[in-house]
Amino acid sequence: MTLPPPPFGSAGEHQLQHHLGTADRAARFYDRQVRRHLTPEMRDFIGRQAMVFLATADSHGECDSSFRAGPPGFVHVLDAQTLAYPEFRGNGVMASAGNMLENPHLGMLFVDFTHHHVGLHVNGVAHLYGDDDLRSIHPGLPTDVAPGRGPEMWVHLTVEEAYIHCSKYIPHLEPAPRPAGRDAARPKDADYFTQPYAPQWAEPSVNSYGA
Repeated sequence: MTLPPPPFGSAGEHQLQHHLGTADRAARFYDRQVRRHLTPEMRDFIGRQAMVFLATADSHGECDSSFRAGPPGFVHVLDAQTLAYPEFRGNGVMASAGNMLENPHLGMLFVDFTHHHVGLHVNGVAHLYGDDDLRSIHPGLPTDVAPGRGPEMWVHLTVEEAYIHCSKYIPHLEPAPRPAGRDAARPKDADYFTQPYAPQWAEPSVNSYGA
């Protein structure tokens, strides 16, 4: 006997939905928008993205959020159930990857800030692989993800659910080249939040938030 798949959403979600009277609306969202695999449209969307936001937690539920970026499509769609992205050398802390060792559940949020102003949530179970190990399973992985840099490891995600993040409050951002050289008044990264600094920038207009 084949058991039906578990319902989408956590027990806490459903508890609040019933408390606030949104259960029917939420059920329509689960039915129309949430998938247990990546649709062709989702796969194409991921292939165009140059950034992703990550959500992880350790075995005690202590959370961490992070950010990854690379050439468009640096997060590779291996098939409708599987993603992989490279981890390069960073500050050595390994906060996200360390959490995945304790608790493999990973949340990813891709956001298109420049064209269609829509987001895609992808949640699933992550495993860490060395470069050679993952290539033995998926030999089609690209070798030039970031020229001159080799992955320290790969994050391999088995997709459990994927769904839209609506466009209403996603701001519009215009792509622009990074300024040449470094602002002499700007602290180095290691000092940016540890010494006084008053950056000069313009406040965004209300319209930039879609209001």
